[in-house]
Amino acid sequence: MAEMNIEALNADCRAALEIFPSNHFDSVVTDPPYALVSIVKRFGKTSQADDTQTSDRSRKGSDGYARLAKGFMGKEWDNGATAFAVEFWHEVYRVLKPGGYVVAFGGSRTYHRLACAIEDAGFIIHPMLGWLFGQGFPKAHKVEDAAWEGWAYGAQSTKPALEPICFAQKPFSEKTGTANVLRWRTGAINIDGCRIHADDAQGGAYTVTRLKPGATLNATGGNWRPEEGGVLYHGETKPGRWPANLCHDGSAEVLAAFPNSDGQLAAVGPANGPKSSINVYGDYGPREQCEPRNDSGSAARFFYCAKASKQDRAGSKHPTVKPINLIRWLARLVTPPNGLILDPFAGSGTTGAAAHLEGFRAVLVEREAEYFADIERRLAAL
Repeated sequence: MAEMNIEALNADCRAALEIFPSNHFDSVVTDPPYALVSIVKRFGKTSQADDTQTSDRSRKGSDGYARLAKGFMGKEWDNGATAFAVEFWHEVYRVLKPGGYVVAFGGSRTYHRLACAIEDAGFIIHPMLGWLFGQGFPKAHKVEDAAWEGWAYGAQSTKPALEPICFAQKPFSEKTGTANVLRWRTGAINIDGCRIHADDAQGGAYTVTRLKPGATLNATGGNWRPEEGGVLYHGETKPGRWPANLCHDGSAEVLAAFPNSDGQLAAVGPANGPKSSINVYGDYGPREQCEPRNDSGSAARFFYCAKASKQDRAGSKHPTVKPINLIRWLARLVTPPNGLILDPFAGSGTTGAAAHLEGFRAVLVEREAEYFADIERRLAAL
């Protein structure tokens, strides 16, 4: 695998990180266990070894909460022993370069524990990223009483449609961000490489994608028209919208949740008068000149769309495989050219495949032998 610049280690990530020097990796892109264990086991004062009624239910797995005591889909590795441990993230902090970013998926019910551990280890927490998807299903139990028809209970009674992604950064070691980037090549995100445009050629069904490196938009470039001129930014016209902290899977269910929305209807900038909010918030300096876009359609076009393909699972039985396009976009957002990515919870190897396709290097760490075999097979196929 050396010729691919992807290294895979079958090891516990807590031990694996000890072999790497400080300030070694450019970014961390990972999907840790969500620790979807039972509320009783995580917060209760009893254990499964005592004689309480709750512990008896846990041992037998006889209700919705107790069955989760073995982790998501019965996987004992789904716990917070590592992902929620400040000591582990201290070690990630050590091996990451100053200014380097962490993007780590979290469960919508347990994200706060992941984010707190990362913050307590010394990272700066940026506004979270969010991934909207349509294939989730609720895990609820109905109330077995006619008077409560239509009511349900359980750890995931609402339909899951959002996964939060912790977006964190190791502080700069230099006096300014520019100085840090020039020394370490880390500390800035790749705006132009992750810009968004929408292709409405498919009967008005917006598919939000990115431009290939070096590509330009022209008269056939989706709903971006020559007269719109893209986005004026610091005197340059840039094709595509600024990447947002929300992305989605492009499913019909997700698109239906977005309203139709007109784009910018009027010109704004120094030639068009002061901002209407100036009397409330004060003057924060002139705006860049930006002409009307005159586009319309689903508001989903404002956000990056990572459609999951049939090949994303790549034969793995891992329960939380992510779309490779989503991981490619996240990796590209936070990793400098030819940068080195760390994924301490590699799962089925999606980060490795994404890194290879984007021209990055990567170190993948996966403890479970079953999934490590998936990684080896996946990388060999690449």
